[in-house]
Amino acid sequence: MSLTAFIKALPKTETHLHLEGALPYELLHAWQPGKFPSNPPFRARDFRYKSFPAFDEVLLGHALPWFTSAERYHKAAKAIFARHVAQNVRYVEVSFHLPVVGFIGVPGREIIAAIRSAVPTGLEVRIFAGMLRTDYEGSLRSVIDDLENWPELSGVDLHGHEKTPTEPWTAKVWARLRAAGKVTKVHAGEFDGSSRVREAIESLGSNRIQHGVRAIEDPAVLALAKARGVTFDVCPISNVKLGVYSYLREHPLRRIMQAGVNCTVSTDDPLVFANTLCDEYLALANELDFTKAELAQIAKNGWAVADVPASVRQKAVAAIDRMISP
Repeated sequence: MSLTAFIKALPKTETHLHLEGALPYELLHAWQPGKFPSNPPFRARDFRYKSFPAFDEVLLGHALPWFTSAERYHKAAKAIFARHVAQNVRYVEVSFHLPVVGFIGVPGREIIAAIRSAVPTGLEVRIFAGMLRTDYEGSLRSVIDDLENWPELSGVDLHGHEKTPTEPWTAKVWARLRAAGKVTKVHAGEFDGSSRVREAIESLGSNRIQHGVRAIEDPAVLALAKARGVTFDVCPISNVKLGVYSYLREHPLRRIMQAGVNCTVSTDDPLVFANTLCDEYLALANELDFTKAELAQIAKNGWAVADVPASVRQKAVAAIDRMISP
């Protein structure tokens, strides 16, 4: 079996995906071809963003014009999930940007329902609400205080520019939501160092870190992550496109895994990185010399944290094991 066929055949998960950042560019181009040309420079393979604000400007400039209604969320999600099915991705954790409820005047639960109604048969999807580190002190406070009463919401994610300090409200809200059965994620260890990963684990109590790769800079933080059973949901191509690492061959994913930390692989924001999940796996093989067994382990790592019945997890892992058995 060829490498590309092997990667496609793996029963995969995607556990770090921003729905607005996953909008298929083709939808934008078909909608307004004059404004969104077919091959914009930022989607070129060798394009690199000069800074996080520069990335954010491109992302928001392309996502916000589209996401103006629940119907637009449904249409985008339907196209996004169809691409997952085509790549044999069977489980997805996707976040939507909670402040959008204020931007467009659509209640968050309606947005969730629109996303949920786009899920095809055979794909398991868990929906998260993503928010900035400063959102609680504004008009979203009442919405955030009600999230524990949203049964269709799997969890929350703290995202945005990591250089922004984590405010005192976060630990209290994260603890309350965990007590209500929600999964709490934190973006950490991307643009800021290992101390932010320690903060996310020790102060915020999260065991799901989005990125986390800068933890490689402190063996004690890696040891902490291993001891607490933390998972890093890593996005290698994103890390290169955003300049966290200059080249993929510098990426510490293998070393983090060798330190005993469970790591998954995802695409982050394919709208502005022009990547697919199969691209991520293929890049690891081609540029970091990941073997088929190592790629299989990444796939199994995703199933280890997937919110599915044990029987579903066991079936997926068994299928992966058969693919790499002698």
